[in-house]
Amino acid sequence: MSPDVGYRLLAVDSETRLEQFGPRTVDRPSPGATATVAALDPGADLHYRRSSGWSGSTDPWHLEWRDLRLELRPTPTGQVGLFPEHATMWSWLSERLLERPGASVLNLFAYTGASSLHLARQGARVTHVDASRPAVSWARRNAALSGLAGAPVRWLVDDAEAFVEREVRRHRTYDGIVLDPPTYGHGSGGRTWQLDDGLDPLLIRCARLTTARPGFVLLTAHTPGWDGARLEAVLARRFGPGRSESGPLELRAEDGSVLPLGAWAWLIMAP
Repeated sequence: MSPDVGYRLLAVDSETRLEQFGPRTVDRPSPGATATVAALDPGADLHYRRSSGWSGSTDPWHLEWRDLRLELRPTPTGQVGLFPEHATMWSWLSERLLERPGASVLNLFAYTGASSLHLARQGARVTHVDASRPAVSWARRNAALSGLAGAPVRWLVDDAEAFVEREVRRHRTYDGIVLDPPTYGHGSGGRTWQLDDGLDPLLIRCARLTTARPGFVLLTAHTPGWDGARLEAVLARRFGPGRSESGPLELRAEDGSVLPLGAWAWLIMAP
């Protein structure tokens, strides 16, 4: 199978999803799965089950996808280093950058960098923040693989809340902010994160970093109880009036089934 195939969601049911990442097929649980069921494809290259971990070839591999070249490899949590659902928002981000060439964008909880690299490819000046040093190192390898090692990206290993607090004190501003906060997490200095408690105060501080108009913010979440309407409402409450929209974060499989993965909301602040 060619590495040029990119990403495909082949099939999904209530418990399992079958995906193709370049030359490899991966069979792993769907988000929210409560049982261990038979594999959708016993012949897949990689299988992940929460009770037993990974089976199959666990060596890293490369994926040619969109305008990027990315390193993928299995992680202990069942991920492979790419969240393809985020790319469903890339066309919207590209439109914002066409309106504001060379925009400065803060990407919080930025993981292995696919969205940061897409922004950089579109001409943005990106500040990439993630609390995991291995994730940021992985993102930098992806930048080199994609020919973007010299792109204007600041690669920062930092706790998102602590970083935003310092940026507020420094009177820094950004044209746009992208956030993909986890449901739970651990930051530097022993900080813990829970989206239910932490999102609102984080957005209050982020709003102070977007004094330029018209700024934009894109928020995605994967937490039960946080649908698009709720995300849109909290953006409007903390960033003020503007144009906004929201919806489910999902992927459609080739067999027509839908894989729900959370929700998204965006807001373009009024001038």
